[in-house]
Amino acid sequence: MSEILCEWLNREVKLSRTVDPKSFPKEFSTGYLIGEILHKYELQDDFNQFSQSRVANSKLNNFSRLEPTFQLLGVQFDQNEAQNIMTEQHGAATKLLYQLFVALEKKKKTGLTGVAMEAMRPAAPAKLQGIESELYRERLRNLTPRQTDLRLQQVAEHFEMKSKNMENKIARTQFAEQQKVQKIQEEQRAQDIEKHRKGRRRQNEIMARIQAAIIQIPKPPPNRTLKATEAQKLLKKKKEAEDVYMEIQMFEKFMRKESPTSGSTQITDSNIQDTLQIQELNTTAPDTTAQTTTELLSTYSDDEYIRKIQKRLEEDSFAREQREKRRRKMLMEQLIAHEAQEEAYREEQLINRLMRQSQQERRIAVQLMHVRHEKEVLWQNRIFREKQYEERRLKEFQEALDREAALAKQEKIDYEEHICKERDLHEKIAAERAEARYKKHYSMCWEVIDQIIDLSTKTGEYRMLTNK
Repeated sequence: MSEILCEWLNREVKLSRTVDPKSFPKEFSTGYLIGEILHKYELQDDFNQFSQSRVANSKLNNFSRLEPTFQLLGVQFDQNEAQNIMTEQHGAATKLLYQLFVALEKKKKTGLTGVAMEAMRPAAPAKLQGIESELYRERLRNLTPRQTDLRLQQVAEHFEMKSKNMENKIARTQFAEQQKVQKIQEEQRAQDIEKHRKGRRRQNEIMARIQAAIIQIPKPPPNRTLKATEAQKLLKKKKEAEDVYMEIQMFEKFMRKESPTSGSTQITDSNIQDTLQIQELNTTAPDTTAQTTTELLSTYSDDEYIRKIQKRLEEDSFAREQREKRRRKMLMEQLIAHEAQEEAYREEQLINRLMRQSQQERRIAVQLMHVRHEKEVLWQNRIFREKQYEERRLKEFQEALDREAALAKQEKIDYEEHICKERDLHEKIAAERAEARYKKHYSMCWEVIDQIIDLSTKTGEYRMLTNK
């Protein structure tokens, strides 16, 4: 498409300067070349007031003058399109030129001039277009920044770039200094580590020399008498008995916490008796400690008791799980029933509210019907008005065509009269030329006859004189 537009602009339109697809945004950003295109097609009479400058005021002036011509051609153009072209947005100028190319080709096919197109426009849309043009100029003026603001922005951007460059330069210098400081610190740290390593090595060497100089004195053998071994065995058994007793107490506390009602009844009399025996054994004299320890070990080392406890725990856990399952099932059924009841209640309330029609709702319904009727009346009036506008446009268009036909007929009559006058003049000139030619030839012939007569008289006189 860009190639087609370039060929059209460079060969057919023949702009003042050659354009190519890459320079479209920059060349057409001022609006001067667009005005030149319209001037070539005799649509822009005020082209002499266009400016080629790239300042904001010149661009605003050019695009303000282009907008009425675009509206006359039927090209979609507003302040946003103008802003995009002025700011050299990619594709904006190409899109506008393509629409302009299509509109100008249509105009070329119809053969209407700009004056005829302006005359064919209805009065009401033309007036509305004038108001829209004023609004367009105002909006474009608000959108277009002033040249002083643009220059100030350029100066600010220039100084911002300079400040960024200076900040980058300062940051680079600071980074280089930090790198130097870090490198020096790393070298210092490496030197300190090397010094510490040398000091540790020296200290290890000194400690090795000291240990080599120490004389190892052997320890005396332990006491291996029979009394000492018996005392050790007795202490070991006592400690084991205390550990077993503490574990049983912890287990019973755990059982009481888990099942406070049934756990207390499930403890057998033998356990209570064993506990009482243990307490009595703890209160006895120290000389019977060994005997009670052996009894506790023999009592609580029974595997059958442990298995009963494990079985009872398993039964309790299974019963607890079953109770939890039943309780959850019952709660879920109650929850489902409650939700169904709530849903039925909500549906009943919704039906009651929908079926209920209050006085306010009736009033709103009447107002809605009235508004609908007004809307229908407005719609019919609008359709009737549009038909009137259409008939008026057709009538004005027919009148314009009639005027064009009358003008063409008058021009044809004038042309025929002019041709007749030209033909009469041509015939008159031809007759004058023929008469002049006839007179010229007559005079020439008369002179030749006079000369012949003179010659014949002279010949007769000569013969009379010479008698011949």
